[in-house]
Parts: sequence; C-alpha cells; structure tokens
Amino acid sequence: MNVNAPSPDSRTQDIASLMNAIGHAAVDAARELANTTTAQRNAALLAVAAAVRENRAAILDANRQDLQSARERDLSAALLDRLMLDEKRIESMAAGLEAIVSLADPLGVVTAEWTRPNGMRIQRVRVPLGVIGIIYESRPNVTADAGALCLKSGNAVILRGGSESIRSNRAIHQCLVAGLRAASLPEAAVQLVPTTDRAAVGHMLGSMTDFIDVIVPRGGKSLVSRVQQEARVPVIGHLEGVCHVYVDRDADLEMARSIVLNAKLRRTGVCGAAETLLIDRAAGALLAPIVTALLDAGCEVRGDDAIRGIDRRVVSASEEDWYAEYLDSIIAARLVDGVDGAVQHIAKYGSGHTESIVTGNAETAERFLSTVDSAIVLHNASTQFADGGEFGMGAEIGISTDKFHARGPVGVEQLTSYKYVVRGSGQTRP
Repeated sequence: MNVNAPSPDSRTQDIASLMNAIGHAAVDAARELANTTTAQRNAALLAVAAAVRENRAAILDANRQDLQSARERDLSAALLDRLMLDEKRIESMAAGLEAIVSLADPLGVVTAEWTRPNGMRIQRVRVPLGVIGIIYESRPNVTADAGALCLKSGNAVILRGGSESIRSNRAIHQCLVAGLRAASLPEAAVQLVPTTDRAAVGHMLGSMTDFIDVIVPRGGKSLVSRVQQEARVPVIGHLEGVCHVYVDRDADLEMARSIVLNAKLRRTGVCGAAETLLIDRAAGALLAPIVTALLDAGCEVRGDDAIRGIDRRVVSASEEDWYAEYLDSIIAARLVDGVDGAVQHIAKYGSGHTESIVTGNAETAERFLSTVDSAIVLHNASTQFADGGEFGMGAEIGISTDKFHARGPVGVEQLTSYKYVVRGSGQTRP
C-alpha cells in the first residue's frame, strides 16, 4: 500500500480547487471580453492562425503520440480518424480561424427596436452568453474551432477534451494562448482543463453553476447522454446523428448514386454521415445500381427483404439497425412507400439531425423539406454538408438538435443571447 497516495477525499478537493480557480478566471475574462472591440478579437484570431501554422510540427508530433496511445488502447477506426491530424487538417484549422475573422461581429447587433408612446426607446441587442463549458472527445480541431468561435462571440470558454487527445489539445491550446497574448487579451479567455481525471467533468456538470452559463458536449452517445442528464446549467447539443438519405422515384440515377456514396463514405466517423438509406418502392430502376455501388465500395449494407433480394452480400437488418448510428462503413437500407413513407420512417427512427431527399420533383422535395422535423434538411445534396464551415459560418462547435435557443450548426451567432436596452428622458410609471 502506498501511504503517500492521496485519499479520494483529497483528490476530490484538489479537483474542486483546480476547477473553481479556472471558473473564477473565466468569469473575470468574460467580463473583460464583453467590452472588447471587433478589431481586438480579430487580431487575436489572426495571431492564433499564424501560431498554428508556425507550430504545426509540434502539433503533429503531439498528435502522433496521441495516435500511438490510442492504438494501444484499441480505439475504433472511427475514433482514430477523428483524432488524426495531418498537414491538410492543420492548414484547414488555420484557414477556419481566418474564416471566423471574416464573419460579421454578432455583438452589439440591434435585432429589433421601437419607441413607446411615452417616448422611451427600446432596443434588443446581442450580447455574449458569458462563460461556455465545452466537453469533447477525440477531435483536437475542436480545441481551435471552439476557442475561436467563443472568442469571436465575446465568450470565455473552458475546454475539457478527451484523454485520447490531451497532447494534441495542449499543443493547439498553446497557439490560442499565444494569440490572446499577442492581442493583449486575457489569457484566461480560453482555458484548457489540464487534467484527464474524469472527476473534472463531474465538477463542471454539477458544481460550477456560479461560473459556467452553458455547456456544449461534443462526442459519443455516452458522453452527450451523461452531460444532458447531469448538467445543472443549460446544454446545447445532440445525442446522435442518425441521418437519412431518401431516394425518390423521380431521382436521377447518377445524382442519387453520387450523393448516397458521398453521404455514407466520405467520412464515416462524422455525425453528418448517412446511416440509413430509404428508397421509394416505385423507384425500381434505381434500386440495384445504388445498393451495388455501396457494396462494391466496401460498405456493409443491412437491408429489409426487398434489399436483400438484390445482392447476396446484403445482410439482414434488425429493428435495432434503424436506430443505429454506426459511424462506420455500414448502412441500413429499406424500401418505403414514397415520400410519406420516408417521412414516417424518419419520424419514428431519426434523431432530428440531418436528412436528405434526392428527387427531380420540386413538389415532392418541398413536401419532404417542410414535413421532416430535423435540424437540417437538404434537397439533392449530401448529408455530409451538415457542417458550420460548409454553411459559411466559419466553423461550428457542433450541430444542435435542440429546439430551444440554438438548432443546427452552432456558430458565433448561436453563442450569443440578448438584452433589452431602454433609453428614456425622465419617464416615470404612473
């Protein structure tokens, strides 16, 4: 027995002290950020982008160490893909920071104004949320994206990445701190929780209501579920990305085949990857070419009886498959009775994330787009476009399937709230 080992109680106290110190610093930084100019925040972001490029060798070295540890822990191929950085992804990270600079400043925007009969002028003005806690897994680029989006929107942020990406996150966080320092902004505006102890997550969720205004989880189902269940502050997030592509009877074959393959296989580990393929029962000529193309591309197809009849390689689908988020080269496929059948399937099994219809019939497309109740609906486009960067938002913290406050890609505008500013000239209420 190690008599010098800290007791569970002392460890808990140490975590509480650490996290509360981070929280106090974040609150102070948020107050200072709320009074900064667009130019100041943009200068910091440009300095961060430059630091990312200058330190790419150190970031890649840290990432290689994370990948080695992850392989030793037998992490899945999907998680390894999310974790991996290369020259292209680092340049994309830096370019994303510069894209955020080009976005309009959401702060101080007057979204509505009017004058009352007594002469008082009332304005509704966008303001920061305050301090945002972000808990995420695997993807080290979230460190840069989340830090930059919060900074642009005037929020302080506390980042708690996964243990599998701790070295990469630290290397990227150093670039964020360098950018803040270069622009004379408080370094505590973007803080990275320095420990991988899971108790830090529990403390963020249950004991930091005095410091954190909202929490954004980004990761697997178990993480998001825990955050949604345990958080004592508002949560912006989604539980799963069970995304669908519906191929209608009026779809063009080549377009449908291209969209389905891209939606499923471009990157299987992202939340916008298609997990279920729905094909109109009346689209007989489209059925075999699309299913065969998936199989030939190395994708496992789990289908109903009609789909299984196309190719012996098709595996029988179970009821659980219609709910599944595979994040792998697997897709569930079935025939449905037209657009109404597709809508009914999505309503029952979908997670409210992203759905696409492929059709040349404008009326059918509009029925799908207006009836499907998901955060993102597309016509004749891949579900892999479910991304803030692709929406022209610079980057995103995640895709929200909530209906309150933020829905869809969470960018700078979604990281703001508002307050009412009232200007009078001595009015008193009778």
